[in-house]
Amino acid sequence: MSDDRDLETVPAGATRCGIVALVGRPNVGKSTLLNALLGRKVSIVTPRPQTTRTRIHGVLTRPDLQIVFADLPGIHARQPRAINRYMNRTALASLADADLNLFIIEALRWTDEDERALEELRRAGRPVLLVINKSDRARPRDRLLPFIAEVSRKAEFVDVVPLSALKRSNLECLPGLIARHLPESPLLYPPDQVTDASDRFMAAEIIREKLTMRLQEEVPYGLMVEIEGIGQAEDEPGKLVVQAVIWVERTGQKAIVIGKGGELLKEVGRAARLDLKRHFGRPVHLELWVKVREGWSDDDSALRKFGFET
Repeated sequence: MSDDRDLETVPAGATRCGIVALVGRPNVGKSTLLNALLGRKVSIVTPRPQTTRTRIHGVLTRPDLQIVFADLPGIHARQPRAINRYMNRTALASLADADLNLFIIEALRWTDEDERALEELRRAGRPVLLVINKSDRARPRDRLLPFIAEVSRKAEFVDVVPLSALKRSNLECLPGLIARHLPESPLLYPPDQVTDASDRFMAAEIIREKLTMRLQEEVPYGLMVEIEGIGQAEDEPGKLVVQAVIWVERTGQKAIVIGKGGELLKEVGRAARLDLKRHFGRPVHLELWVKVREGWSDDDSALRKFGFET
């Protein structure tokens, strides 16, 4: 579903390299798609909308090709707090910088937030490839092709790809289609680098993922994880020590995160420690504390402290 006449001509054997932004409303599967394409986890995934809070780069390198994916916060209409406004600014600022934008929607579903995301993509003026995720869940199946045709008419997409990121169905064609719309360029990252996220960032995100999966509906949005220390254990060679503070917005949330007799925090710690061990490839000793900072998600100074560029 592309027009070869619109593609930049790149000599045979030349290296194509560029930035590809993953764009869409919250909870359409952007992070799941990134992890599936890379074959490893670089972006946390939960059923909660707005899990991704900042831009994360994942790097896919193949012979004569490097795709730098930018996993962005979901573009959403409601911006009740400073952190929501930050997430929207982060997502929108990345659209004009990308060589190609992947617009990700959910099969058989079109919402006002999808429409808003598409309008921002039009405004950015960059090529857009439409990805229709969760196509395996489309019921009844005979509605899928008319839906694809209807959405395809909403903009001049360079390609349209139905797939399932979770099932990894029809993924194999996507890097090749993306490559056709990238310029000839030297590699932006070393061939063996998969992400530009720091160890501290990844550790914090892994802990936040486990908290989000375990906690009640309203609590995850008031959570922030800050890594206070990460380094070699003095008494056990090869073991990594990670010290983290879980920040919440209200005293009542602190009690929920800790749980009765500390059981919930212990459970989260066990799950996070296993994931940290897999990520770092060595044993991890994890120390967790829970502290309160009232209204941090609507406080620009607190957001700057936590690394958000407000």
